[in-house]
Amino acid sequence: MSISSLLTSALAKRHDLLADAKLNNTDCYRVFHGTVEGHNGLNIDRYGDAWLIQTFHQTLTQDELNEIKLILENINPLTVIYNDRSDKNSRVMNALDTTDEAFAQSAQVMQENGIKFTSKLRHEGQDPLLFLDMRVGREYVHANSKNKTVLNLFSYTCGIGTAAAVGGAKRVINIDFSSFALEAGRKNAELNGVSEACQFIQSDAFPALRQLAGLKVGGRRNQKLPAYPKMTATQFDLVFLDPPRFAKSAFGTVDLINDYQGLFKPAMLATKKGGTIVCCNNVAKVEREAWFNALNRCVEKQGRSVASHQWLDCHEDFPSFDGNHPLKIVALTLS
Repeated sequence: MSISSLLTSALAKRHDLLADAKLNNTDCYRVFHGTVEGHNGLNIDRYGDAWLIQTFHQTLTQDELNEIKLILENINPLTVIYNDRSDKNSRVMNALDTTDEAFAQSAQVMQENGIKFTSKLRHEGQDPLLFLDMRVGREYVHANSKNKTVLNLFSYTCGIGTAAAVGGAKRVINIDFSSFALEAGRKNAELNGVSEACQFIQSDAFPALRQLAGLKVGGRRNQKLPAYPKMTATQFDLVFLDPPRFAKSAFGTVDLINDYQGLFKPAMLATKKGGTIVCCNNVAKVEREAWFNALNRCVEKQGRSVASHQWLDCHEDFPSFDGNHPLKIVALTLS
């Protein structure tokens, strides 16, 4: 089936979603999720005043790109940016004309449920400044943060923290190792008038988490520990844990397949009794129930229990095979 036929079919399935998005002041969403909708590695999103086309496995031909552009422009005549990331490390490899390049590198603003976020389709990093499949997570914290303290770990551009602050959180701490990402987070807070509620800490997650949990900061064997911000033990009403699949530092290794508990344990200890920790795992090969059971066992080993839980499923613009989305999100209320 041609790309134009696949895209037309995907748009038809999103008719109600697109109508709801307009009503709810949302202008960022996915219109084609290639892995599930027939063209592996091709994603097409709206980010504010632009359509963003990305390829991760195979470069589009000019004819294919023209087909897609024609359909998108008939829906809404926005700027169309193509980021070909099919090279190694998923870095953008294609040049744009002067006008599109200037647009792609300029700061834009988009909205999700009326909350404003900064947008830049090409920048010093690799990914767009807002992960659209995490919309359900932002909606959850927005609805459950009133008068609460919130810890946002691996915060990236602080979309979760911004949603929490807009939702009425009295204090939000965003922690990420990237100064670039945190600067975008500051901009997001400013756009929504919630800067006073937000704090931005540039730190490796391991020392930050262990200090907040009241644990000793350690590191990997035979590695000298670099400097890190000092923090006091603190518990929060709501903790959001969204780590990358795999990362190494002098302080430890993030490994969502083999050792999610290494991060979950201190994050759980930094969660108040009666508080909630939202856990995310984006690895497709991790089975949902096995992961959930491992989280429960970790809680019990610390003498606590899961009083209730709620699964947060991605919206319909991110379809999955048999309802098993790679991104798994569960909110655990702890006693």
